[in-house]
Amino acid sequence: MATTNNSTHTKDFHLIVFIVLIVSGLILLYYKTFIGLVYDWQHNDNFSHGFFIPLISGFMIYTLRKPLHDIPFKPFNSGLLLLLLGLCQLIIARIGSEFFLDRTSLILVLLGLSLFLFGIEWTKKVKIPIFYLIFMIPLPEIIWNRIAFPMQLFASYWAEIAIQFLGIPIFRQGNVLHLSNTTLEVVDACSGLRSLVTMFALSALVTWFMNASIIRKWILFFAAIPIAVLANIIRLTVTAMLASQYGENMAQGFLHDFSGLLIFAFGLSLLMFVNYLLTKIHFF
Repeated sequence: MATTNNSTHTKDFHLIVFIVLIVSGLILLYYKTFIGLVYDWQHNDNFSHGFFIPLISGFMIYTLRKPLHDIPFKPFNSGLLLLLLGLCQLIIARIGSEFFLDRTSLILVLLGLSLFLFGIEWTKKVKIPIFYLIFMIPLPEIIWNRIAFPMQLFASYWAEIAIQFLGIPIFRQGNVLHLSNTTLEVVDACSGLRSLVTMFALSALVTWFMNASIIRKWILFFAAIPIAVLANIIRLTVTAMLASQYGENMAQGFLHDFSGLLIFAFGLSLLMFVNYLLTKIHFF
């Protein structure tokens, strides 16, 4: 019994040492990257949720502490190749000042370290929490804009239809909504892409804790798309209704920001409802 306890304590000590060394090395290697990410999270509202992603990823790994404790360390030498690939990506990104490649190299490095130090079984367990970190990395502006503008037009189109259905006079030019007493522009922040990214991160977290089949998890994950789009159209419609009744000031400032929180809560409720429906369906 004493031998078993000593073996357990030795394994725990080795694990702590490994983690301390890994974290220290990553901080030294990615210090500038982390500073840049924090700056973007502070100044880019589209990715302000980035502060929470590392914490959530850490919590996901924390929930695995018992099964991970029972998995023996079996270092996988081929993991070194993935680690080197991630480091090469980092070097190329630093030379070319390419922030997205710089930041995403962290995911490859973490996967490579996990494989090389702890083995395949360990990595299978922690791969989702590691990949989850992708949600903290802002998309390049050129990609964001290519997605956001079509979403602005799409949201404007359906908001116009909804507003006309409610009997409110409206005329649309591209992403600009002309009401009888004011004009509203569906800007980048109202495209729905911000809500979509946040909803994807949220649905990924929910599926992580779901005790369901892979198919159900994928369905719930991709349900974030129609939920985010619908919630944004409802937000635009309500904003236009208020603006038509009370003027442009009702569509700006505190009410505009607060409506974003309400729509997020609405989207979360829809996501939970879809999850509930999936538990009642037994086809897959």
